Parts: sequence; C-alpha cells; structure tokens
Amino acid sequence: MKSTRFLAWLAIAVGAIYFIVPLIGTFEFSLRMRRGEYSFDAYHSVFSDIQFRSTFGFSMLMALFTIIFGMLLVVPTAYWVRLRLPKLRPVIEFITLLPLVIPAIVIVFGYLRLYNSSSFLPLTNSTSGTNMLLVFSYMTLSLPYMYRAVDTAMRMIDVATLTEAAESLGAKWPTIMFRCIFPNVMSGVLSGAFITFAIVMGEFTMAALLNRPAFGPYLQLVGANKAYEPSALAIIAFAITWLSMGLLQLVSRFQKTAPVKA
Repeated sequence: MKSTRFLAWLAIAVGAIYFIVPLIGTFEFSLRMRRGEYSFDAYHSVFSDIQFRSTFGFSMLMALFTIIFGMLLVVPTAYWVRLRLPKLRPVIEFITLLPLVIPAIVIVFGYLRLYNSSSFLPLTNSTSGTNMLLVFSYMTLSLPYMYRAVDTAMRMIDVATLTEAAESLGAKWPTIMFRCIFPNVMSGVLSGAFITFAIVMGEFTMAALLNRPAFGPYLQLVGANKAYEPSALAIIAFAITWLSMGLLQLVSRFQKTAPVKA
C-alpha cells in the first residue's frame, strides 16, 4: 500500500517537473532583457507593440464570432439528433470527430480551392469574406469539443419531456430552443466556448494561409525575429490557456450542481 502511494506521488512529481521546470525556465529567460538584472521589459515591449494589440483584438473578435455561430450550429443539431434522429447519432459523432483526424492545412487548402476568386462563391475576394471563411475554419476545428460538451450537457436533461411540456403550453420551436433547451445546456456551451477560445487564440495554420492578422501568426513572427519577447508571449499564451481551463473547471462544477430549468 505504501509503495503504491509512493509510486503515485513519484509519478506526480515527475510529471510536475516535466511541465513546470520548462515553464519556469521560459519565465526566467523572459525577465533577462535588461542586462545584469531581472525586469519586465520584454512584457512591456510586447504590450506596447501596436501589432500585438491589433492581432490580439482580431483573434478575440474571431473567437467571439466562432463561439456564437458554433453555438447556433451545434445546439440545435445535438437537440434534433437526440430528440428525433437518435439512430443518426453515431454518424453525427463520427462527422464531428473528423477535424481531429484531418490536418488543418488540408482543411484550409480545401476551403481555398472551393472559395477562391474563380469559384461560384468567391469569399477570398474581400476582407469580410476571408474573415468569414476564417470563422468557418475555426468552427470546424472546434466542432469536436463544442459538440461533445453540448451533447454531454444534453444527456443530463430530459429533452423529450421538456419539449412536450413546452409544446403543451403552445410554445413554438424558437421558444423551445432559446427558452427551454439553451438555458439547460448553457454550462456545456460555456465549456465548449472556453476550449474554442483557447484554440482560436493559438491557431496558426489557417490564419497564416488565409493571410489574416491573427494572434497565432504574430507569435510566429515575433519568435523568428526577436529574443526575449517570444518567451514573454509564450507565458502570456500559457496564462490565457490556463485561464480558459480554470473557467472550464468552474463551469463543470456548476454543471454538476445546477438544477434543470423547466
């Protein structure tokens, strides 16, 4: 018993060292911009960079649109499959898992072939069209996580009973969806939203190939041309990711304790 506990703690310690020591080293290096002493000059340089603010704001906006449109796509789909088409559920789950198997570069090249300037829907001809295509790309990447989170939340409620109760009171489909279903799966939507946010903020391939001023390509550009700022950006990106994961844990706890809204 004691040996098992010792091995368990040893494994935790080794894992912690494996992840924490490189992070500490990166943080320590990011403080060495001023020769002979530690300072936050690298962070000041990053935050004062206009390009940092513009790319960070652009990715935040893309993340917001991705979460909104992803939610409007996934929640009705999961609801309809669970309520009316349960036999198609394995097929839908397989489709939502495809972005984990197909590389992002293959997906974005497919989009470029379908929606280039000579296609029937030339989205790449305009900035707004390219931004829309980037949002669709992010939605594709986040689909496995958003769908799983919403589907898990939907398992915890009786969809059929809620729908029948709402219909018996004369509610139409929009009312059922936005006043009965959405409030009860909001914890799952938020879980998927936090994961989507982390994915969008760090994604490089799609934004770079679509030539959009996103945060991921900015990270690569700074990493290729500067010394200390990349370490500072790595710590900032790590903090954003862990903040999203922490909020996800809070939402998961809320999901376990929240009552079902009738």
